[in-house]
Amino acid sequence: MENFVEELRQETRWLSTEETEDESSVNANVPGIYLPLLPKHFKYPTNMAVKSSEFQTVKEDCLCCIQDALLQSQWQRAAELMISYLEMLENTNSEKRVTSQEEIWRVGTEILQQHPQSNIEEVNYFADRMKNLGVKRYLKISLEHAFHLLCSGFLDEAYQNLILTESWRYGEETVAQEKELKLIQAYKGLIHYYRWLKKKTDLLELDEDSCTQTSVQQEMHSLYQQTKVSLREIIRIPGVWDPFVICYVDLLEHYEEYEEARELLNDYAYNSKFPSNPNAHVYYYQFLKRRGESRKTQISALQILHELVPSHELM
Repeated sequence: MENFVEELRQETRWLSTEETEDESSVNANVPGIYLPLLPKHFKYPTNMAVKSSEFQTVKEDCLCCIQDALLQSQWQRAAELMISYLEMLENTNSEKRVTSQEEIWRVGTEILQQHPQSNIEEVNYFADRMKNLGVKRYLKISLEHAFHLLCSGFLDEAYQNLILTESWRYGEETVAQEKELKLIQAYKGLIHYYRWLKKKTDLLELDEDSCTQTSVQQEMHSLYQQTKVSLREIIRIPGVWDPFVICYVDLLEHYEEYEEARELLNDYAYNSKFPSNPNAHVYYYQFLKRRGESRKTQISALQILHELVPSHELM
C-alpha cells in the first residue's frame, strides 16, 4: 500500500487518456448510466493492514481525482472514481461517513446532471436516497434538488417537489430551517413567475377580441398574486436575492405599481442591513432610467456603484 496513491494517480491518468481517445467507444459499451468494472485498486481500495493515516491520504487523493475529473468534464471517469470513493467510505466509522454526505451529494448530483447518459429518473432516485440520510439535510437537499429540476426545465416536477418539502416537519423549527423554508417559498414564487411569463406570451398571440383573452388575464393576475406573496418574504431578509428581485420588479412594472417597485429597489440598494451588492445599485439605476427620471437622479443612484466597482461599464 505504500505506493497506492501514486498508482491511483497513474490509473486515473490512464483512464482519462483512454476516455478522451475513445469516448464514443466507451459510451457505446455502457448501457444507460451503468458504470463499468473498476481497475483492481478501485475495487479493493484498502485492507485491514492499512493505517488510518494512509487510508485518509488515499481517500483524500481519490476525492481530488474526482474533482479533477469534474473540472475537465470527464463524467464517465468521475462516475467510476465515485464508486471507489463510496467503497472507501464503507471502511470508515459512522462519524466520518456523516461528514462525507455533503461531498457525495454535491459530486453525485453534478455527475448525474452532466453525464450524457443520465436521465431525470436517476437524478430523482439519487436525490431521494440522499434526503433519507439525515433529517438535518432534508430541506437543504430538497431545495437543491428542486433547483436542479428547474435548471433542467422540469418546472412541474420542481413545483411538486417544493410543495412536498414545504409540508415536511421534524421537531422544533430551527432558525436554519426557517430560512430554508423561506427559500422554498421563494422558489415556488419563481415557478409562478415563469408560468406568468408563459401566460403573458400566450396573451400576446391572441387576438384582441378573443374570448379567451379575459380568461388568460385572470390566470395571469392570480399567478401575479401568488408570486408576490412568495417573493416578498425572502426579499425582506437581508441577503443577495438578485433573481427574485428582478422577477418581482418585472411583475410590479407590468401592473404599473411603480412606487412599490421604487421602494423595493431603493431598500435593496441602500438598506444597511443588506450586504454590499453592486447589482442592487445597477437595478435601481436601470429602473430610474426606464421611468425617465432626471439625469441628476440617475447619476446619484450610481455614486455608490462607483465606489464599489470603479471600472463598471456604467461608469
